[in-house]
Amino acid sequence: APDIFNVPHASDIADVVAAGYLAPITTELKAWDGNSQLFDVGKAMATDKDGQIYAMPAMLDVMELYFRRDIMEKAGISTEQPKTWAELLNRAKDIKAKTGAYGLLFPAGVTWGTGTFVEGFRLLIVGTSTPQVATDDGKLNLTGQGIKDAFGFYADLINNDLMPIQPLLEPEPWVVPKYEMFPAGKLVITTSGSWGYIYDWGPQTKNPIPDVTQVVGTWEIPGEQGGEYVLVDLNGPWLVNAKSPDVALAKKVMLELGSVKADVAYAQNTGNIPGRADAAADPDFQKLTELVPILAALQKGTGTYLKSAEGFSALAEGVGRATEALLRKQTDAVGAQKILVDYVKEVLGNDAVK
Repeated sequence: APDIFNVPHASDIADVVAAGYLAPITTELKAWDGNSQLFDVGKAMATDKDGQIYAMPAMLDVMELYFRRDIMEKAGISTEQPKTWAELLNRAKDIKAKTGAYGLLFPAGVTWGTGTFVEGFRLLIVGTSTPQVATDDGKLNLTGQGIKDAFGFYADLINNDLMPIQPLLEPEPWVVPKYEMFPAGKLVITTSGSWGYIYDWGPQTKNPIPDVTQVVGTWEIPGEQGGEYVLVDLNGPWLVNAKSPDVALAKKVMLELGSVKADVAYAQNTGNIPGRADAAADPDFQKLTELVPILAALQKGTGTYLKSAEGFSALAEGVGRATEALLRKQTDAVGAQKILVDYVKEVLGNDAVK
């Protein structure tokens, strides 16, 4: 096994800690000269419930809604920040009526894997009456009204034919909507992350969108009844294997992976955001004009994150199954919530769900 490895997101860390795979890096990170430059939101996500830090929050991603400004303006549709879910839904209906294109994509279904939860469902729940799933006692709050309402939002999108269904039932469900329909203007709003401008639709991609930063705008995720949310997450956080033959050396190497130089190199290639404030002054980072305003927003303290707990992998799979049933029109919001709760209880035990 490697001495240093990473997991996709912050929500993956707790399960790996619980399995005993990780060496804590608390002492080394706090003594490191880069520690004061790390964003607080990154450090919070890297800290486990036992107060120990297990991950180097070197890179962050920031998730919002991305929309085709050019298409909406041409059709005379408002590009103002939507204030509520109802406003966002009406905007999607307006797009469908005036352009014939699909209005809005939230990832859904089983084949999208954890992306259904990470790039879709959780963006909704932070703006509901159930804004956090992980409770202080380590249980998962899945029976709240906010969870049902998020499934209801999916049901509204699906039942009003506002998002493409068939591609989401395919083996690689992201390919057609994100990399074909959105560049072609057949899908007008999608959830995406800070990587979108470079990795999804930038000049080096298969279907680049010319002048992407002018043509594609961003909105924060509106809350159900108001409020605006930008979701921040750790992107590929580095971890040290507890069984490494030389844990001390592995920790030193990992700290180097959190240097400005390393962070900026990752930003150049993946389109994600350095997890440290001083990267903003780096000349190479300043050339990444798509990312500069996102890092500036993080420096102002913008950003919401979802606290995670053990069992988030089961939660993500349950959300995939529940939204799959909605895609296939086999259930409604109440039924989707039941699918989620039943699945998580089956995997983690009845006591895991609040």
